[in-house]
Order: sequence, then C-alpha cells, then structure tokens
Amino acid sequence: MKHSNYPLFVRRDLDGFFALMIDNLVQLLLIVALCGLCGISADSDLLLQYILPGAALSILFGNIFYSWQAHQLAKRENRSDVCALPYGINTPSLLVYIFFVMVPVYQRTNSAEAAWQMGLLACFGSGVIECLGAFVADRVRKLTPRAALLSTLAGIAIGFISMTFALKIYQRPLIAMLPAAVVLLTLFSRTKLPFRIPGGLLAIIVGTICAWVLPEVIPQLMEGSPMSAAAIKTAWGQWGWYPPHFAGSALWELLKEPGEWLGYMSVIFPMGLFNVIGSMQNIESAEAAGDSYPAKPAMLANGVGTIVASLLGSCFPTTIYIGHPGWKEMGSRAGYSILNGVFFMLICLTGTTGVISKIIPLEAGIAIVLWIGMVITAQAFQASPKRHAPAVALGLFPAIAAWGATIMQGTLLVGGGKSLQEILSANLFTEVNGFLVHGLVVMERGFIFTCMILAAICACLIDGKYRSAAVWSVIAALFAFVGLTNAYEIMGNDIHFRLAFTKDNLDGFTFRATGIGVGYLLFAATFLILGGWKDDPPSPEAEEPNPTLDIGH
Repeated sequence: MKHSNYPLFVRRDLDGFFALMIDNLVQLLLIVALCGLCGISADSDLLLQYILPGAALSILFGNIFYSWQAHQLAKRENRSDVCALPYGINTPSLLVYIFFVMVPVYQRTNSAEAAWQMGLLACFGSGVIECLGAFVADRVRKLTPRAALLSTLAGIAIGFISMTFALKIYQRPLIAMLPAAVVLLTLFSRTKLPFRIPGGLLAIIVGTICAWVLPEVIPQLMEGSPMSAAAIKTAWGQWGWYPPHFAGSALWELLKEPGEWLGYMSVIFPMGLFNVIGSMQNIESAEAAGDSYPAKPAMLANGVGTIVASLLGSCFPTTIYIGHPGWKEMGSRAGYSILNGVFFMLICLTGTTGVISKIIPLEAGIAIVLWIGMVITAQAFQASPKRHAPAVALGLFPAIAAWGATIMQGTLLVGGGKSLQEILSANLFTEVNGFLVHGLVVMERGFIFTCMILAAICACLIDGKYRSAAVWSVIAALFAFVGLTNAYEIMGNDIHFRLAFTKDNLDGFTFRATGIGVGYLLFAATFLILGGWKDDPPSPEAEEPNPTLDIGH
C-alpha cells in the first residue's frame, strides 16, 4: 500500500489562494452589478439571501471535492506535488445567462422574481448537461488530439485572460505595475522573498498600499475612482447573517410550465455543451501538467455543484477553471482550494463581499491571473507533440476572433451610432479598420467547438490521418448546420445563437451557416479523395511532446 506525505497546506497555497480569490471575487462583483439589470438590487433579499449564499455553498462544495481528489491522487501515486483543480463561478455562463435569459424575462414581465426563476432553470439545466457529459468525457478525450484540447484554452488565455488583464495593468499603472513586478520576479525567477513571504500576498499588500496612499501624494497622475473610507462604511451596512435558503420550490414551479422556458433552451443547451467541452479541456490541461484526474468524477462534481447552486438560489453555474498548470507551477497544492471555498462562504454568508472590494483594489492581484494565462498559452505548445505546433496555432484563431468580437460589441454598445444589426443588414461584407465584421461574428459563435475542431483537423493531417481529418470535418459541418457554430442572430448589438430548429426573429438580422457547413463537407471530400481513405500512423521519427515541460516536479 502506498503512503504519501501530501500536506494539508503549503506556503505557496497562499499564492494560489490570492490568484483564485481575485478571480472569483471578480465574478461575485459582476453578479452584484449585473443582477441590477434584472431588477435585483444590491440590497435585495433575492441577492443577499439566495444568489450569493447559493453561489458560496456551490463554490465550497466543489473546492472541497477537488481538494479531496488531489489528496487521493497524491496517495495513489505517492507524490507530494499534486495540485487540485481550480474551481469557481463560470464567467461565460454568468454573462450569457444574465443578458440572454434573465434580462429578456425581466423586460417582458417587469418581475425580478421571474427573471431569477428563469436564471435558476438555466443554471439547473447546465448542471444536468454537465453530469450527462461526464459519462462520455473520457472517450472523447481519447479520440481528440491533445493539441485540439489545449489550443482552445490557449486562445481563451491570450484574449480573455492575459490580454484583458494586461490592459488593466496599463490602464492604472501606478497601482498595478508594482504588484506586477513582484509577481513576475517571484514566479518567473523563483526568487525567494525576505521572511519567505508569498509573492501573491506581497503583491496584494503593496498594491493596496499604492491604491490608498498615491492618490493623496500625486493625485494628478492617478486614474479611476480613488479608494474611499466612506465607500467601506457604506458597504459594511450590508453586514449580517445570510444563511442559504432552499429554492427548489421556485424552480419546480417554473419547470411545470414548459411553455415559459422552452424558448430559452436555444441559449441553455449550447452553453451546457460549451461547459462540458471546457471541463474536458481543463482536465486534459491538468494531465499535461502532470496531474492525471479521471474526467468522470471531476465533471460529475462540477455538474452536481452547479445543480446545488440552482437549488440554493444561485443562477450561475460553477466550473473547473482554466489555469491548473499556472497554479501548479506557482507551487500550490490542495490547500489553496480549501482556503478559497471557506473564504467565499464567509463573505457571502455575512454580506461582506462589497467590503472586500472596497479595501483591496482589483489591480493589486491581476498580475497573478495574467501570469496564469501566460503559462496556459505556453503549455499548449510545450505539452503537445512539436509537430502539432501549427495545429495549436490554428486553434487560437477562433478564440482570438471571439475576443475581438466582444471588444467590437462593447464599443458599439457604449459608443452609440449604428448598431451591429444595422451594419450587417446594410452590407454583410462591411469592413471596420480592415476587419470583416461578419467574419468576426461567424468565427465567434461556438468558438470553443471551432477551436478544437480546426486544431484536430490540422493535427490529423500532420499525422497522415486523412480519414480522421474527414470525420472531424463532418462533425464541423453538422455543428454548423445545427447552429452550434457559425450561425447567429443579432438584435441591435446583442449576438444570439441561431439554432436550426428555432424560428427567425423578424426584428433581427439572421445568418444561417449552411454555406459554411457545405464548405466543411468539401473539406472531408478533399481529404479523402486527395489524401487517402486510410489513417497512416506517424513515422517513427515523429517528434514527441517537448520533454522540457515538467511543471511542478
């Protein structure tokens, strides 16, 4: 029998905790801010007694499970360097469910409670889809090239993590650059700080000091809203005890009225599938970093955590986070996960979420998240066979297009003028600064699938597996025909999925991806006719994955 001296906590768990805490805190602050669009104010009972406590308990549940799973893996393999899977609120689902499920319901009914109930249903449905996907995940991972799974994460890391947080650093440099220097010094060079203080903790401390002191010293150089004792006092007014409440009865009442929610399945179903694929990719990323977790229990726990969230009043699914290699290389093990779960349970059940945000500026910790994004991007190339590097690069494009489409959409929303619907209705081939708007939106829709499929096709062609490349092309065609990728519908500046079984909205602009589906079928025919009907194994001289990647060992 193997025994492991796997520790409950290590010093570097503090670095991991601050990184995961900042990430999850951003999600909670988004929830507080965006729920206002659905009539759910920051001091409402729906938010304080249902949504935040439900989110906190689901975060605690998942963090405890993944910490336990890390201990089991360490015991099984007799290792002390196992890192738990990071876990928290699912950002894409949060945004999509608010803007495309809850806000439309609120606008139609003028009822915050109706919007909340529909959000519960969306969250519950996402959890059910994740649980069902857990039973096929390992099979899909075995049939999918690693480059295809990791390139998607790299694309997300470049745009939605690294680039976003890099911009935030340069947006408020006097607060963010000193913490960034601390993070880069301690995590890139492995320099040990005096008194062995964790780099993440020091970054938070110096960033907070800068935010509070510098506006008083050099106010003319400071950007953004200064920190305020009055803001802390106002936020402290929400302090109290908010135990979780069971919300299953509200969910059940809505489930009994399928006419009310069937139309929203065009949003819930694709997002559920995206979450399944994202979980598989993150588990593959962890395996590439040296921690091989079985997909089925990991994804079942994720699905159950999301279902728990919905039954306790939260509208927002949880997920296995992108970035395990970053936390592992940081030196975190399982303790950071437990710390994260306990921290958010305490602040959500006591109503002090806003107080934390008023004391610690976001810029104090964003360099840690930026570093994690860089590690994810590097891993996609290092952990895949060297010959598959072009496949990884090709898989980046749809995710980068998605980031660009998000920036364009946000700019149009804020800037006024012509809407995205008006631009595309006038001319499908309109260019903005040299970019084809239609092409950007087409690549953005279902980009998680498109990233993976394009990288898989490229990897199969590199290995001479023409039949497999053709199969992936047929899958891509089916996804385009159904509307899981490439098809879209635009209302003003809001981009929606356009599934094949739904009716066109006469008030919007609709694009069906039939032509793209036919193009993928031509891919398949080309590969089979010109390449061959058989899959040839790679030559013995084919390069293996980069042996220099040994994160955390």
